[in-house]
Amino acid sequence: MTIERSPFHVLVAGGSYAGLAAVLNLLDLCNGHPCRFSANTKTSESYPRIPVRITLVDERDGFYHLIGAPLALASMEYAEKAWIKFTDIPALQTPAIKLIQGSVVAIDPENKRAKIREHGTRRTIRKQYDYFIAASGLRRQWPTVPRSLKRDDYVAEIKKHLQQLDRATHGVTVIGGGAVGIEMASELKLVQPHQSVTLIHSRSRLLSSEALPDETKDRALSLIHDAGVKTIMNTRVTKIEEPESESDATVLTLSDGNALKTGFVINAISKYTPSATYLPDKALDEAGYVKIHPNLQLDSDIPNAEYHYAAGDIASWPGIKRCGAAMHHGHYAAVNIHQTMLQSALGTTPEFLQLNRDVPPMMGLAVGSQAVSYTPSGGTAWGEDVSKLYFGDDLGFEICWNYMKLSKPAENPSEPVT
Repeated sequence: MTIERSPFHVLVAGGSYAGLAAVLNLLDLCNGHPCRFSANTKTSESYPRIPVRITLVDERDGFYHLIGAPLALASMEYAEKAWIKFTDIPALQTPAIKLIQGSVVAIDPENKRAKIREHGTRRTIRKQYDYFIAASGLRRQWPTVPRSLKRDDYVAEIKKHLQQLDRATHGVTVIGGGAVGIEMASELKLVQPHQSVTLIHSRSRLLSSEALPDETKDRALSLIHDAGVKTIMNTRVTKIEEPESESDATVLTLSDGNALKTGFVINAISKYTPSATYLPDKALDEAGYVKIHPNLQLDSDIPNAEYHYAAGDIASWPGIKRCGAAMHHGHYAAVNIHQTMLQSALGTTPEFLQLNRDVPPMMGLAVGSQAVSYTPSGGTAWGEDVSKLYFGDDLGFEICWNYMKLSKPAENPSEPVT
């Protein structure tokens, strides 16, 4: 059965884990299939086909596997794998999906209109939509994310970074003992075992900003030592004195009065801000995250709030920001939008999936050839088997790629593009 009507237009800001999960699961459902994240085994005849047009806007020209950034900064071979252009992802190759490399700069929820600035041309595009999903995540700094917006520029950026590492005859120092710093230091040591790597952290325990048990934090410290990384704890870097020539060392002045000579500094102190400035202020909490209901609809008094969703890191929701949670959000947003489409087209009563507000802290952290994890049910676990379970052989790239079924060719819509 195909519902005869003009296509629903869905605008999605952000093409990372949450955005891709939302786009692809929604397209499955509108094509009459169970969504790809569902264990539902209903046949395609169980769902009516719904005409839909999805516009996906992202600043980059491709999907960047953010979890793999620490390894991408140590290995050129992996760096080239970690960024896949959207035009090279089989699951997105359908007339039902339009890709725009650009930024959503303003949303007019009352009239359901968006202003999009296209990268490169700087052209302003005005887009009418029926549903909007904010999934543009957080703005993070280099080296947590690349500065580049195009894959070719990113490859050149990583090459330059690796050349600087090769010249670091006085060793490498990573500043910041959060998840990013731990993984950057340990991945670098794993790929370049000859390199001396030191991690500096301002607190007495690693992962100090995370609501995790001390046992997990202490195990992370033990594993990073097992990986061959030196640590300086409870100490801040108060000054960085750049070398006069490439052969000289950079001198770090530490809060305990000591000085450290190093060949290269990687600043891994996590600084990030939500990217939802395109939404009205009343849609955001005090920190700039998007307020949502458990069904991911906007929790505010803006006009047409029920047609606006937020998913992933950008959403104001409990729990540690993780790619698994982001994909889970995208899945639920897709199902719930599909439910409202059915309501609009057939008069059915929507059955929304609801996020759980009681989200306990949980984390998987790669530390060289091992990993440490914490879940409420399993407690703290560690070892090479934990690394294999959480990250496979490539910091989770294949796990995420296969879970989203990005290699699965898209199904073209039966109706003509309008």
